[in-house]
Amino acid sequence: MHPVIPYVIAALLFGVGVYGVLVRRNAVLVLMAVELMLNAVNLVLVTADATVRAYTGQTFALFVIVLAAAEIGVGLALVLQLFRLRGAIVLDEVAVDNSVDNPVDKPVDNS
Repeated sequence: MHPVIPYVIAALLFGVGVYGVLVRRNAVLVLMAVELMLNAVNLVLVTADATVRAYTGQTFALFVIVLAAAEIGVGLALVLQLFRLRGAIVLDEVAVDNSVDNPVDKPVDNS
């Protein structure tokens, strides 16, 4: 099998992922697009490993899979907290609320 075919498929997957990140307004769909881009990178790593036979691409692909699992766990936790606070996960409707008291911004009274 020619290695060009998986590279073209990976480029198409990565392009669809970039399109999804740039166009989508729903936070969950943006996370899915990021996962699609990470899977395209995995396909490139495994294809390069199969053509070169250095067995390092599989190690990097495993690292990317672990990174993707951690990213989706933290990302979904943030989306759930955003939905609880704002009632929407549409990224355009989420406005920055400066009225929330931030303990870091308050001056410290040492008297």
